[in-house]
Amino acid sequence: MSTKHPNNVNPVQGRSTIRRARRIVIKIGSSSLTSSEGVRQEAIDSLTRTIADLRRQGSEVVLVSSGAIAAGLKPLGLERRPKDLATQQAAAAVGQGWLLAEYSESFWKHGLSVAQVLLTAEELMRRTQYNNAFRALNRLLDLGIVPIVNENDAVATQEIRFGDNDRLAALVANVIKADMLLLLSDVDALYDGPPSREGSRRITLVRGPQDLEGVTIGRAGPAGVGTGGMVTKVDAAEIATGSGIPTLLTSAPNAQLAIDGEDVGTWFAVSGRRKSARAAWLGLMAETRGRITIDDGAVAAVVDRGRSLLPAGITGVSGRFESGDAVEIADSTGEVIARGLVNYSSTELPAMVGRSTAELRAELGPEYDRVVVHADDCVRLRRRTATRTRLNS
Repeated sequence: MSTKHPNNVNPVQGRSTIRRARRIVIKIGSSSLTSSEGVRQEAIDSLTRTIADLRRQGSEVVLVSSGAIAAGLKPLGLERRPKDLATQQAAAAVGQGWLLAEYSESFWKHGLSVAQVLLTAEELMRRTQYNNAFRALNRLLDLGIVPIVNENDAVATQEIRFGDNDRLAALVANVIKADMLLLLSDVDALYDGPPSREGSRRITLVRGPQDLEGVTIGRAGPAGVGTGGMVTKVDAAEIATGSGIPTLLTSAPNAQLAIDGEDVGTWFAVSGRRKSARAAWLGLMAETRGRITIDDGAVAAVVDRGRSLLPAGITGVSGRFESGDAVEIADSTGEVIARGLVNYSSTELPAMVGRSTAELRAELGPEYDRVVVHADDCVRLRRRTATRTRLNS
């Protein structure tokens, strides 16, 4: 297979900066760590050697590790990953201990201690818990500990989940203000078609959605113990790069080569500015209570010019929310283009739709002179313009 970018773009020079990153989040998937026989010790040892090397060079590392459910299969006498939530939770509860024990022993050989951090999506949806996660992870790093993060599968509900640890890794990178996200998979890079198909080419650089137009992205990995596939990895890279965090996707055996700056994997270049913790929480994880639909003029004002949202630009309101709640802001096609903290409740706002602030002030009083969503309380989301094909298998 060719290693050239489909558009003949040279590999990004930023790879050489990985080793100089102050904080790195590394995510490794189940298929790279486990098999039907359980945890693969050689994979654990290889990863810990790489992380220990980074630590010696002065980098702080947070490891987001899948594998708890897969590690619990053999102790429970299961031959394959269960489909029902209750059995998945049982496997995770058993497997998490096995997985952490393997990590602890392997890291101890390098003089490093680890800490287990289990998170749920619901926890990071609330501002207080988001801040608590930041403080805890930050303090562990200050103390020289390697935090090992996983979704708390034993208690997470089907309705409120990260969906995959790739997305969790991108969100953790935001929480700790990481300088780099490294996604380790069982595939060495993103390709412009199925990697096993003759003629598929490695994509060395993704500068934005335009580089993924027409790209076929599969879901499930070949090992059968993971959940995400390339779809969630690309989504995670978009989350991270949109927040100013460059991302490299490659295979676990290529981890050391990647850190050494070699031309491996797929580099996702930064496409957005670094966000504050508050903006990252609001844009990525805040639990929204409703949706406000706005017209094209308001889209231009809010998204393009960074203005506050006024009642005159609103065309519709849905959901139940109070003043101060987070809401989605969508355009006329239904695409969510921003999130913000609303200054009116869902019972007040419908009567204000399409009306000017001067009119509302004259009719209802000066307290209705305030904007619906202030620019300082609004996070604009990147609009998806590229088309890519997603396979179900």
